[in-house]
Amino acid sequence: MSDVARTAGVSVATVSKVINGRYGVAVATSARVQEVIDELGYESSLVARSLRSSRTNVIGILVAEFEPFSTELLKGTSSAIADTGYELLAYSGGGRHGGAIGWERRYLSRLSGTLIDGAILVTPTVVDAHPGIPVVAVDPHRGRTGLTTVDSDNMRGAYTATQYLLGLGHRRIGFLGGRPDLESARLREEGYRTALTEAGIPVDPTLMRVGGYRPDTADLPAHELLTMPERPTAIFAANDLSALRTMDVARSLGLSIPGDISIMGFDNVPESAMSTPPLTTIAQPIRQMGSEAIAQLIAMMDGQAEGGAHITLPTALIERSSCRRIS
Repeated sequence: MSDVARTAGVSVATVSKVINGRYGVAVATSARVQEVIDELGYESSLVARSLRSSRTNVIGILVAEFEPFSTELLKGTSSAIADTGYELLAYSGGGRHGGAIGWERRYLSRLSGTLIDGAILVTPTVVDAHPGIPVVAVDPHRGRTGLTTVDSDNMRGAYTATQYLLGLGHRRIGFLGGRPDLESARLREEGYRTALTEAGIPVDPTLMRVGGYRPDTADLPAHELLTMPERPTAIFAANDLSALRTMDVARSLGLSIPGDISIMGFDNVPESAMSTPPLTTIAQPIRQMGSEAIAQLIAMMDGQAEGGAHITLPTALIERSSCRRIS
């Protein structure tokens, strides 16, 4: 502020009035100060702004790591924040594979109160951090809680995926599930089981493996399914990253897709459309989940809504080329 004042030929108090929109500054003087601010690239300190007004007008998007799901969600939040008067701060503490329980407590303690006015937690492990600011949880590990949450219809999506494979004539459908501690993984397995049961096909535990939602953890279980003496004719992986790794494993074994094995995913991250062949999948409206989280959080921050709402968005089948009909 001293640099701006010196360059503009005014007092620091005048610069402060211009920055904070206070009265008592001539229009021409205000314009000159703003011109200098733009020339010098001046930005007020978020911490100092918070100390003065108890608000920073910054929303924190807190993730365990930046991977395809959180990246797509960030695109949705970025679009939704336009013209709201708020800014976004995307923060990751670099947690290894997002596996550290309680990472959100540490992140919130560092940011809340001085840098952000509210937070969106992406796939949090726990949501009882009590940071003293409004919080929205997107796809929390343990499902709905007292916080406002946004997720997609995991059970219905997996049910649709399994029904689709059944409709193509598949009866030995392998399932590569997510992490057992995640509610989304439980619901997707439930959808798979329900569709088979309704079709009169017994659920075969030998066709089920835990893929863990990550390429590295999906590698071995995918290999096991694909090298069974009587391998499945199709594999439904509970997320796209696991499905894409299953495709890699299949090719390494000399199997063609979908000639020898049909493979289906869940999420519809951009990589799924760029695979060879393009991956048939269940689309989560990930960007919409991000924009809905922003809308809910701003309503809470502006005193227009209380916490505790639960928003579940629909999923949709995206038919591409990784699955085929069998007789």
